[in-house]
Amino acid sequence: MFNLHTEILNNPGFFKQMASRETMITFYDCPLKNKFEELWSEHSYIAYVTEGRKVWHTSQGSFDLHKGDCVLIRKGACIVEQFFDTKFCLIFFFVPDKFICDVLKSKSRPLPNVNKNYHAVISIDTNDAVHNFFNSMLTYFSSNREPDTTLLDLKFRELILTIADNPLNTELISYFCDLVKKPKTFSLQRVMEENYCFNLKLEGFASLCARSLSSFKRDFQNIYKTTPAKWLLEKRLMHAYNLIVNSGKTVAEASYESGFENISHFSNAFRKRFGAAPASLKQQSAV
Repeated sequence: MFNLHTEILNNPGFFKQMASRETMITFYDCPLKNKFEELWSEHSYIAYVTEGRKVWHTSQGSFDLHKGDCVLIRKGACIVEQFFDTKFCLIFFFVPDKFICDVLKSKSRPLPNVNKNYHAVISIDTNDAVHNFFNSMLTYFSSNREPDTTLLDLKFRELILTIADNPLNTELISYFCDLVKKPKTFSLQRVMEENYCFNLKLEGFASLCARSLSSFKRDFQNIYKTTPAKWLLEKRLMHAYNLIVNSGKTVAEASYESGFENISHFSNAFRKRFGAAPASLKQQSAV
């Protein structure tokens, strides 16, 4: 599993990009190497599709993105499925939580109180203002001269204010409200519950929670009364058990979709936890 933000940031010759402080916008027009790619990002990112199709598979479901779609993909892990029969182009706009909060707090009108469930991938209403914004950014990418960072900062703020001011973006506004108002413990719990089934290292979970590894382990212990490693193993095994017994998944599929690095490690842990090998449980559930 690779870090999308870091991968792009460290390869400016491959990914066309412009940055102002911690925010970054990049034009991505190259396919991933494999049919399915596991990736994560410690920053949320807004994606605007200019051509083609890709599917983002998350713990909350699958989200099929096509030309003209605009979404906010919350920080965390996912599996991206690509289709090699068509070219895929999009613009990524990475937005750290702090940047979003700073912009929202500068609004002359406060965010409305919206209490609505939101997903890992949040659809954004693509009105004329959104289309015009991304079309204007494409002109910068086609120029040999990068715009001044002050101008970029204004453009980044413009996008956040534009989508936050649209009453049709109720799911997005609900997420923004939580981002501004919820305490860090809420963030840690949400990160863990939404990402445990992906093969993320503890350092990755700590980064998603905006903590050092030591602070993450300490705060996790205070909240869950156990260690992250023990909690993750139990959650992943229970998830795999459900996939095999109730969803008809193969052992290999259950292992992969529960965040285990290899089937051998998964089978040993599964047998120790449930007293039976996953293959034998699979056979029993098929009877």
